[in-house]
Amino acid sequence: MIERIEYLEKLKKWKDKDIIKVITGIRRCGKSTLFEIYINYLKSIGIKENHIISINLENPDNEFTDYKDLYNYIKNQIKDEKQYYILLDEIQNVKEFQKAVDGLYIIKNVDIYITGSNAYLLSGELATLLSGRYIEIKMYPLSFKEYADYYQKEGDEKLYLNYINRSSFPYALKLEEESEIDSYLDSLYNTIILKDVGQRKKILDTSILKILTKFMFDNIGNSLSVKKITDTLKSDGRPISAHTVEDYLDSLVESFIFNKVERFDIKGKQYLQSGEKYYATDVTMRYAILGRRNLEVGHILENIVYLELIRRGYKVYVGKTGEKEIDFVAENKDGFTYFQVAYTTREKSTLERELLPLKNINDNYSKYILTMDLDPIMDFDGIKKINVLDWLLQKQN
Repeated sequence: MIERIEYLEKLKKWKDKDIIKVITGIRRCGKSTLFEIYINYLKSIGIKENHIISINLENPDNEFTDYKDLYNYIKNQIKDEKQYYILLDEIQNVKEFQKAVDGLYIIKNVDIYITGSNAYLLSGELATLLSGRYIEIKMYPLSFKEYADYYQKEGDEKLYLNYINRSSFPYALKLEEESEIDSYLDSLYNTIILKDVGQRKKILDTSILKILTKFMFDNIGNSLSVKKITDTLKSDGRPISAHTVEDYLDSLVESFIFNKVERFDIKGKQYLQSGEKYYATDVTMRYAILGRRNLEVGHILENIVYLELIRRGYKVYVGKTGEKEIDFVAENKDGFTYFQVAYTTREKSTLERELLPLKNINDNYSKYILTMDLDPIMDFDGIKKINVLDWLLQKQN
């Protein structure tokens, strides 16, 4: 079992607070294991086992016909006034689950934790019913730092190549051969497509959905629009409407396969409506769909940096300054930080190309170029070039 310390600390922080803890994330990113780790923690501080009610709702042994059955089952186990800890894994499998959660929430000696593998968990009726009464904890597969810690190794280029070749999903650590990993990712991908997208959207034929997904994995880090995607698929003989593309894209984001990154005009400090980019939650899932060909190391590295930024709690945008682009504008309570990402800038022309957009920004926020180059930290008029692996291994806030 991998100790997901970052996420465990978040649960400990919110323990016994009068708020529902909602852990969201792609299937198999470690949500169920996090519950196991948290239960062990609760027991270690003296919480009795009969005051911890944990139910995995994907387990066929835990089928409930509706929310009332689930609510009554749990309520009947609450025997005294001491604090009870309710952990409900994959709660979206229960019809109208939000009503059961709302009913349990109003019981004074109950601390509720739920997980789900689809962002729609926090949309619609649940958000309305529980508005202001929940905190979302977004969970991701293993970061590069967690991966390095697991192997108890320094983060060198060889380990990074393993990381982007052998998957960041925790279970993949148990698999030896690339073929086994590819089979696992293929199975996981099809489960997400069928259950988290197909069934929810009532898509009987998922072939077009899979073609769209393949296109998106082949265009990680490229500027896209619904029109551009629709026109490309139509030119390839795939009959699809812009409305369907938009609907399917939303579903792929809601199921956490992809993350949508909006564009931001740095000078005008305004959000732009087109040219967004999409990054994968696990870059290796593309191998199950595209094979291990045409590996674009630059875009893969961008993807890894993007995931690390959102893990660190930033809101992330693609930056625009004049006609130039900044890979990432990262925003938090302290303001903005700007990042350019390049596999190498050893050639002078490449370095100048990466520096120029950053030089065009007229503010005093931090600016970085992240590369795989094994160079000392360099400073170009306040713009720091640092090794990306060193940055990935920094302690998170």
